[in-house]
Amino acid sequence: MSTLLVANRGEIACRVFRTCRELGIRTVAVHSDADENALHARVADATVRLPGSAPAETYLRGDLIVKAAVAAGADAVHPGYGFLSENADFARAVLDAGLVWIGPPPEAIEAMASKTRAKQLMGLEPLRQVTEADLPVLVKAAAGGGGRGMRIVRRLHELDGALEGARAEAASAFGNGEVFVEPYIEDGRHVEVQILADTHGTVWALGTRDCSLQRRHQKVIEEAPAPGLHPELTHTLHELAVRAARAVDYVGAGTVEFLVADGRAHFLEMNTRLQVEHPVTEAVFDLDLVALQIRIAEGHPLENDPPRARGHAVEARLYGEDPASDWSPQTGTLHRLTVQEDVRLDTGYEDGDSIGIHYDPMLAKLVAHGPTRAEAIRKLADALERAAIHGPTTNRDLLTRSLRHKEFTTARMDTGFYDRHLPELTAAAPDPYAPLAAALADAHGRSRFGGWRNVPSQPQVKRYAMAGEEYEVRYRHTRAGLEADGVRVVHADARLVVLEVDGVRRKFEVARYGDQVHVNTSTLTALPRFPDPTAQLAPGSLVAPMPGTVVRIAEGVAVGAAVQAGEPLLWLEAMKMEHKITAPLTGTLSALHAVPGQQVEPGLLLAVVQPTS
Repeated sequence: MSTLLVANRGEIACRVFRTCRELGIRTVAVHSDADENALHARVADATVRLPGSAPAETYLRGDLIVKAAVAAGADAVHPGYGFLSENADFARAVLDAGLVWIGPPPEAIEAMASKTRAKQLMGLEPLRQVTEADLPVLVKAAAGGGGRGMRIVRRLHELDGALEGARAEAASAFGNGEVFVEPYIEDGRHVEVQILADTHGTVWALGTRDCSLQRRHQKVIEEAPAPGLHPELTHTLHELAVRAARAVDYVGAGTVEFLVADGRAHFLEMNTRLQVEHPVTEAVFDLDLVALQIRIAEGHPLENDPPRARGHAVEARLYGEDPASDWSPQTGTLHRLTVQEDVRLDTGYEDGDSIGIHYDPMLAKLVAHGPTRAEAIRKLADALERAAIHGPTTNRDLLTRSLRHKEFTTARMDTGFYDRHLPELTAAAPDPYAPLAAALADAHGRSRFGGWRNVPSQPQVKRYAMAGEEYEVRYRHTRAGLEADGVRVVHADARLVVLEVDGVRRKFEVARYGDQVHVNTSTLTALPRFPDPTAQLAPGSLVAPMPGTVVRIAEGVAVGAAVQAGEPLLWLEAMKMEHKITAPLTGTLSALHAVPGQQVEPGLLLAVVQPTS
């Protein structure tokens, strides 16, 4: 194998390219028009544009990707995860073109990529007729993953709407709108087993991973090994995973997923691809799973037994989203992303890259490895807290608080963790000195001589918005430098401010990009001293919280209709997920500007609800 094309984008494409460079394999990237300058396209040895007007659907065009591989002289294709990674027809097309497929045989993909067929292979059946006694149930896409096409249904009258929404989301994300219904197990742990199989009959079960911390059925924090499992249960999970692999003559890397509750393992699905969270297994077993995928595809055998596990690894997914605002995705420029060197960073972005609306909002994965679980958790939480993440809102604070939450540190978490703890984990905890540090840094940056005057003057005043609140700070220029009430300004320049409060000195690293100011982990917006009184919207105005596309309007919603606060009015699709937009208050819908298919930007007026008098 000399040249490999990755039929994917972003973080996973960059991660595969990294291994290819270490193995001396040339790389080819494919890209949509929206990704022409994306990192994965910049780092590849060659690139091929995939034509198409819908950027997210471009990577689902298997015919164009195979054509690109042949045109670029590639002799192998790696599918990454998502998109076509579990598409048997695409695997066949790659093989039919005379290329090496870095994945399992199409027959194995076919058997396991449909979750309904996979359950049948394991002796399980989905629900055919749902009754009140079956509730709660989970509507789930038969193809794909990543939490797309999934809905929890707790009331029978909600089932039809959940089925409709799941089908639409699954069709958009995977090109397949098939869904099924299964019992929903409350508060179980999501545990999975990494499988690796060669063409000589050897199958490895590489420990376990716990992926219980999830939002919208999409994993947020993962770790290996899964903590607190009884050795007999771990043995059972390994046996079931190997049995599933052997049942379909599996080859390559795959993952068998389970829900563990009351000491029992409930089979969920088998993912016939590399998982997003594979780095924690790599860290614990000191392996490169992509390199092993390539070796297996070249026909090399595995050792009879896998290497021994060592220590513990934890991974956190950094998303461009606001967890406190219904996980709404965030877009804009990622000005800076740096973490300490002893933590692994997998990302598809570099400083200055733009985060768009077309793809998953994951910006990066941070992985820490340590001798013990406690040390790995502490190391990752500290790295997140110290990371420089400048740009749109992220879930960084949620991640650090989750890692330090007692329920997590004592390994008592389950899939309902965020249902129980989201309010406390997203409660605003603004640093009261961040606005002052921003003002002092700005004052130094704007005046080389500090703006000192020979006569007493009124203090300088600056205003900032932070965590939904407005702050007004005051400082003075004096012969001794900058002064502020209640604190001693030890040092101030455009990038670093040191304040002493009650004898304790604190450092504040400051970076400014236009009106956006980052002070340590706080993000502020510089406000004009005299705000525009005409800029406010009328009460009841509903504006787009994110860029996206209007997918549909709720049934019965029309001008003149009575609505209740929190009632769904419409749905936006952004970053391949549907987002419910609800009425801001109880009243009458007096205006509806949104129409299905409409592209919207943040702040665009979608509807107006006239409050009930």
